Amino acid sequence: MTTMATRVDAVDTRGDEPFLRLTWTDPMTGAHGYLVVHTLVGDLATGGTRMRAGCTMSEVEDLARGMAAKTAVFDLPVGGAKGGIDFDPKDPRAVDVLQRFCQAMRPWLNAHWVTAEDLGVPQHLLDEVFERLGLHQSFHAAISRAADPAITLDRVRTSLNAPVDGGFLLGDVIGGYGVAQACIATANAYRWAPAETTVAIQGIGTMGGGAAWYLHEAGMRVTAVADAAGTLYCADGLDIPSLLDLRDEYGEVDRSRVPSHVEQLPRDAVLGIPADIFVPAAISYAITAENVGRVAGRVVIEAGAVVTNSTIRGPVTIGADAVIANSYVGPFTSIGERVRVVESEVEGSVLLEDSSLLGVPRLIDSLLGRGAEVTRSDRAPRANRLLVGDHSTVELHT
Repeated sequence: MTTMATRVDAVDTRGDEPFLRLTWTDPMTGAHGYLVVHTLVGDLATGGTRMRAGCTMSEVEDLARGMAAKTAVFDLPVGGAKGGIDFDPKDPRAVDVLQRFCQAMRPWLNAHWVTAEDLGVPQHLLDEVFERLGLHQSFHAAISRAADPAITLDRVRTSLNAPVDGGFLLGDVIGGYGVAQACIATANAYRWAPAETTVAIQGIGTMGGGAAWYLHEAGMRVTAVADAAGTLYCADGLDIPSLLDLRDEYGEVDRSRVPSHVEQLPRDAVLGIPADIFVPAAISYAITAENVGRVAGRVVIEAGAVVTNSTIRGPVTIGADAVIANSYVGPFTSIGERVRVVESEVEGSVLLEDSSLLGVPRLIDSLLGRGAEVTRSDRAPRANRLLVGDHSTVELHT
């Protein structure tokens, strides 16, 4: 199969069922890989490819749904997808497994799925695999539609391979840059001085490491970072550039070279580090019902969350792949994973995963169930209190 027989120009992202689920089994190792296309827009969908031991179809499906929500909120002419491989990226066979997965997904990667780096799969490695497969670059499905694909490919490669401060490649840190910008926007909303703002980060791979670098560059004090080996803590602020230089290819810091004044704590200790902002940038679902009570950060911004032109007043938790745009989020609000808050105000409320608040002038002391949607029709009351069950749709009238 090289192309799809059916063209889908737009698909409603609110539904639970994705457009496509594919499961692949590696003939050499028995590892499983997954592709979920939640929506197609103009025959295209975008979303990264991750690799970790324990990756599941459910995880990939959740991430694909989040990508669909992001592209829809920002009116991008592309749908949402995600790929995942249940395999340890530290295994010496990992690159070969990744290559066989991409070969199996070639019909989609050739014409419909634009993928990129994600957990366990850096951009430069993904592009090396695509080059070996004759697809040249992981954005191939979009590049091939350009008026001059060769020129477009050259521009993409030049951009992603551009060196940035710290000796990184742009393609490997751009996700972390987005997380850092969400943190900076939050600090600005609070009017916190950068030098007085403290940050704790769980995970310092491509996403967490990039975020740590850019937050350090912005003048914030990153007091704690955690990798698979444990938590590193310094109340006065860590020397982030030096620590990042001590990482191996899997994002783990060489403990034998860590300065003596840096405390080495257990891995989960990062959850309880007092900080203004806590960034979970490790694996998905790192914050659970069992450990959420230990989180000490005043504002929690999970990796993949997007905050644009909005005001955040903590304590607030913003889940992974949530989108906050042109909105106000007030104290004691919990925003679940893949939630959309657009042109709205919310305070003292819990918005469970995949729910949406669209154009609502003020929502207080409310609970929105999973997949619920609340929208505004004409003029609404000055404030609303709602208890909305899972997968409900509410339209507010005067």
